[in-house]
Amino acid sequence: MSAERDLSPLAPGVVRALNDKLYEKRKVAALEIEKLVREFVAQAKTSQIKHVIQILSQEFALSLHPHSRKGGLIGLAACSIALGKDSGLYLKELIEPVLTCFNDADSRLRYYACEALYNIVKVARGSVLPHFDVLFDGLSRLAADPDPNVKSGSELLDRLLKDIVTESNQFDLVSFIPLLRERIYSNNQYARQFIISWILVLESVPDINLLDYLPEILDGLFQILGDNNKEIRKMCEMALGEFLKEIKKNPSSVKFAEMANILVIHCQAADDLIQLTAMCWMREFIQLAGRVMLPYSSGILTAVLPCLSYDDRKKNIKQVANVCNQSLMKLVIPEDDEMDEARQLTTILAEPTSEEFVSKPETVSSGFLDVASDSNFSDTALTASSCERIQVTLNLDGIVQVLDCHLHDTSTGMMTRIAVLKWLYHLYIKTPRKMFRHTDSLLPNLLRTLSDESDEVILKDLEVLAEIASSPAGQTEGHGASDNSDVQPNLVELQVPDRAGQLSSSGMKGLECSPSTPTMNSYFYKFMINLLKRFSSERKLLESRGPFIIRQLCLLLNAENIFHSMADILLREEDLKFASTMVHTLNTILLTSSELFQLRNQLKELKTPESCNLFCCLYRSWCHNPVTTVSLCFLTQNYKHAYDLIQKFGDLDVTVDFLTEVDKLVQLIECPIFTYLRLQMLDVKKNPYLIKALYGLLMLLPQSSAFQLLSHRLQCVPNPELLQMDSTKATTGLRGTSVSNINYTELLQHFEKVQNKHLEARHQRAGRAEQLDRRVVL
Repeated sequence: MSAERDLSPLAPGVVRALNDKLYEKRKVAALEIEKLVREFVAQAKTSQIKHVIQILSQEFALSLHPHSRKGGLIGLAACSIALGKDSGLYLKELIEPVLTCFNDADSRLRYYACEALYNIVKVARGSVLPHFDVLFDGLSRLAADPDPNVKSGSELLDRLLKDIVTESNQFDLVSFIPLLRERIYSNNQYARQFIISWILVLESVPDINLLDYLPEILDGLFQILGDNNKEIRKMCEMALGEFLKEIKKNPSSVKFAEMANILVIHCQAADDLIQLTAMCWMREFIQLAGRVMLPYSSGILTAVLPCLSYDDRKKNIKQVANVCNQSLMKLVIPEDDEMDEARQLTTILAEPTSEEFVSKPETVSSGFLDVASDSNFSDTALTASSCERIQVTLNLDGIVQVLDCHLHDTSTGMMTRIAVLKWLYHLYIKTPRKMFRHTDSLLPNLLRTLSDESDEVILKDLEVLAEIASSPAGQTEGHGASDNSDVQPNLVELQVPDRAGQLSSSGMKGLECSPSTPTMNSYFYKFMINLLKRFSSERKLLESRGPFIIRQLCLLLNAENIFHSMADILLREEDLKFASTMVHTLNTILLTSSELFQLRNQLKELKTPESCNLFCCLYRSWCHNPVTTVSLCFLTQNYKHAYDLIQKFGDLDVTVDFLTEVDKLVQLIECPIFTYLRLQMLDVKKNPYLIKALYGLLMLLPQSSAFQLLSHRLQCVPNPELLQMDSTKATTGLRGTSVSNINYTELLQHFEKVQNKHLEARHQRAGRAEQLDRRVVL
């Protein structure tokens, strides 16, 4: 201890008492100091007051001796009491040594420091606010103190400080936020509780607008929401709820963009409460901020899409995620498809009226976000300043990358895959020009998705593929659509959906097509080729889903286009076995599917050059399968040619598979689709070749159930003796139609040529198999 003269004006007895180990003696010394300081205040001896405080601080509170430190703390508290309202002039000198003692290793000394600071703050009241940051910093450490007495003392001081802040209108929030942002990441549950309690208090003060600084503490709040302590989680939930209410009341002052990525991160949290809360916030942000959220769409989709496949255990998260997904999708508008780079940025004014937001909380509470019903929803971007102009752009590249990634991932749930496909379809509708930049990269995954186990996924996938194949925006550069006059005159031009008329003539671009088939756009023929390749490489897909896929495509696109293009491609197919199988599949669909009713009627009559051209195109590919070729002739009422074909069957390699197909054709003739053919059997005179063709099929069949069925049918034919009539007077079987432009001789020669190729291929396969057997034996 310093010499006695250095501690004046403190009396020697006071100095000894302050250093005493007994609390009562230190308390007596404190009363003496209080009396002394009061005298100095009355005499306005400011320098003496400062000297006393300096002594208590340097010689006692910061002393190495614990009892001296305790004496210094109680002495400083006494000074503050004596100073009264004037203590504000000396707060820095009074507070700093006390806060230093908060770090003392002795828990009793930390408790006395807390007690001393309580007395100082209680006297100074509002004057302590300029020093709030250091007080808060010290308190946040005491909140996590292991000693219960220290913690209890800090809670008393904490409540006092909260009362002062609540009463005051001079709180410096700007300087406090950095400290709050730092402390909010504490992992100690008591420190977290302390932080949340202060946030709740600051939110309740009308003059303090904590919402402006929410982006700086939102991430920390979500971290605290995952605390193991239920009480802390509940407090944090309450704080976030209050913030969300404030956001709904004052959306024009909310910094949505700065918080978007924070929500994206926590929407992917493993903790259910964090994820649900973040997803609810995201739902409100999309509704209130509208297109301001578009630049963050890829991140939002990354977080939202997996949630759509959650089971009932996470039903709430799934429902909210679905609303987010639907609402975000509605924000994409046709204006986002502007090709001019200068117009890609949509400039919008942020001047929301109070009326616009009155009804929004009601909409949110109902759980459904009707974005389209609010014209301002997708056109208004909110900013802190109502006069500020902002630019919003759709990050299509990022969105497509996320969608493609989810589609490629085999572990993606069914509902997520459906949502991805709905997004792709929506983007192709709203922003087709921009989307076609990504089509080449998307096509492989879209084609792969056709193998999905879910019919619903396949249906959505086909919708996307059909849109790609038919959209006018899918034209490649080259000659315009009007240049199709160069197409061979005897070929039918495929029908383009009416939607093509929506594109201006200047926007129409050239057609990339097969050598003989003009297509709907440059991707249609490419799609058909890749689809057939898919069927060829994955035969199980063709067997299990092939007919389903083709029938749905016939509904989504023009059926004539599909059959015309596939027939054209199969004509060049090198794998003859696959070509035969595919032709059989297409023929079955053509003859039995209700979706092909109009196409069957068109082929049945052959009254137009287009129908004749289609018949010839199908016939050339149908030649890969002899029986399907005959069935096509039956459908088109080419009975004479059907009879000629059956005559050629004697030269073919009649196998069990061949006879099985004849059996199926006989069964098919008994179906409603060939009612007209059975009725024509009544008029033998006009249709002798029909009867001969059917008898030809009968002669091909062994004595089976199909043989009996057809035999019984032919027994019902009246006047069989009329078959002896002069064949030169009989008709070919086509009633009142003009088909003079069909060269049946050439078609028959083509049939023979194709069948010869099949025969050679079978011999080659048999030879290879025989060689393999010999190697095995050796």
